[in-house]
Amino acid sequence: MLKSIAENHGKTIGQVILRWNVQRGVVVIPKSVHKERIKENFNIWDFALTDGEMAKISTLDRGYQGTAVKHFDPEFVRMCTNRKIHD
Repeated sequence: MLKSIAENHGKTIGQVILRWNVQRGVVVIPKSVHKERIKENFNIWDFALTDGEMAKISTLDRGYQGTAVKHFDPEFVRMCTNRKIHD
């Protein structure tokens, strides 16, 4: 599915995933030491995913099971930000 979406936009799968996150309001900080990959990572501002594409990507399995850390879960994030660290 990601390959098809990427081909439709003339982009790479990595660019589609970055764009999906940006469109959801997620701040992304891609890492690379390779000049071409850095350029590729930045080149996500000239296209937008459709609502249908956004929905399809959202259905993908994120690999979380059971009580795994779920950074996308607002309750988990609230719990982390409200936790006090004691000496």
